[in-house]
Amino acid sequence: MNQPVLLVIAHGSRDPRHAATVHALIRRIRAQRPGLRVETGFLDFNIPSVQGVLESLAAEGVRDVVALPLLLTRAFHAKADIPAVLREAPSRLRIRQAEVLGPSPLLTATLERRLYEAGLTPADKSSTGVVLASAGSTDPEAIAVIAEIAREWRHTGWCAVRPAFASASLPRTEDAVRELRALGCERVAVAPYVLAPGRLPDRIARGAAEADVLADVLGPAPEVARVLLERYDEARMPALAAVGA
Repeated sequence: MNQPVLLVIAHGSRDPRHAATVHALIRRIRAQRPGLRVETGFLDFNIPSVQGVLESLAAEGVRDVVALPLLLTRAFHAKADIPAVLREAPSRLRIRQAEVLGPSPLLTATLERRLYEAGLTPADKSSTGVVLASAGSTDPEAIAVIAEIAREWRHTGWCAVRPAFASASLPRTEDAVRELRALGCERVAVAPYVLAPGRLPDRIARGAAEADVLADVLGPAPEVARVLLERYDEARMPALAAVGA
């Protein structure tokens, strides 16, 4: 049985760093699973568009596609935008939409590794407060997921972990930094829970001005590529089970 094509659906951005990061992540996925065909489509700002990629795949004779949202939470894009685009795909395509990337222990591991790359060590955990800074959403489910990730991450030994949001929700990064200072954490670090650079990550960085440490975005980390492949496998499992039945 041929493997379904993996179509990674990215949001897109006017910031060229966004597309560059997405393409670097796609290269990482291809390296981790040689032989899997991986395509990229953007919802906005960048090319190729999702619709254009789907039409090209159909014209080639491809039948099965797993459409994977390059998103960390289930918010508007995953619930509305992407399904709407997929409904407009050529009818000959069988498309399964994979789940979003988060939450995942692999993503939390990436956050922690980015903090260590920024200068912290495991010995600093008990005296360091961390701001888990995400892009933000008006979707209550997405906000609740970020808060739960912060709660769970706190139990791994950090002095405290507080969620913060660059847009749509409160608190802002700078307010969470000040709250951790007031709690008495010896140092404060900001961990951006975002995939690629852009306008909102830049806002997070500005909000981290009073922090001691600012980690990099998740980017094309090997753990992120592994999560993508996990979601791909989960989405294609029903079809594999049906074949074996």
